Amino acid sequence: MKIVVLVKEVPDTYGDRVLNLETGLAERGASETVIDEIGERALEVALTHAESTPGTEVVVMSMTPESAATSVRKALAMGAASAVHIADEALRGADLTLSAEVLAAALTRTGFDLVITGNQSTDGSGGVMASMLSELLDVPGVTSLNSVVLTDGAVSGERAIDGGTMDTTASLPAVISITERLPDARFPNFKGIMAAKKKPVEVLTLTDLGINPDDFSVPRAIMTAISEKPPRSSGTTITDEGDAGEKLAAYLIENRLV
Repeated sequence: MKIVVLVKEVPDTYGDRVLNLETGLAERGASETVIDEIGERALEVALTHAESTPGTEVVVMSMTPESAATSVRKALAMGAASAVHIADEALRGADLTLSAEVLAAALTRTGFDLVITGNQSTDGSGGVMASMLSELLDVPGVTSLNSVVLTDGAVSGERAIDGGTMDTTASLPAVISITERLPDARFPNFKGIMAAKKKPVEVLTLTDLGINPDDFSVPRAIMTAISEKPPRSSGTTITDEGDAGEKLAAYLIENRLV
């Protein structure tokens, strides 16, 4: 079985988040970049299955700038056998649709039995990549899995839905996304770090994928406005003159907080 795990390099959750008001893109250099935590959990699902199932190949795939090579190597150090790194300057600022088209082309080129991704990234929070890929690849797609059970011909698990959960099964090949209910990812050990230096990393451009970079001159999405989040205003001060309770109740009612 060949499992491809999609990982993404994102600004550190605990770092600064800065929006470029000219381009509308996140300033990636404003803080340290790391592999998205949900992507690491997705990789953990694949690695756990590979440890108990001989013949399973785990490949990580990332559509990130060339500077993200360190993050790709970290995924290899965690235990993946190889990596596919899609790096092309024309992809700078690509929206979800463009990203899905490129990833689908790369997945078709690489081949897969199962694609695993997180339910949503911490930078864009789109939450639609798995569904878009399953549509483009014409394979079953199951999103928001709280648990994953893999057999030779199917993937099943508990799926989170509004107000509850449901048990679901899909035949392979398939695309799934997982939630934070899955276990934390392992830390790379020294042996894994050293082994990662020798593991193959295939670096692909749009041309390698048979995609004309000129096609990216036509936007799939249009940004209509960019604005900075307004500064936080000071709150309402209630001075207790014997009627603070009444003032507080009036404030809550006026702002529809009760």
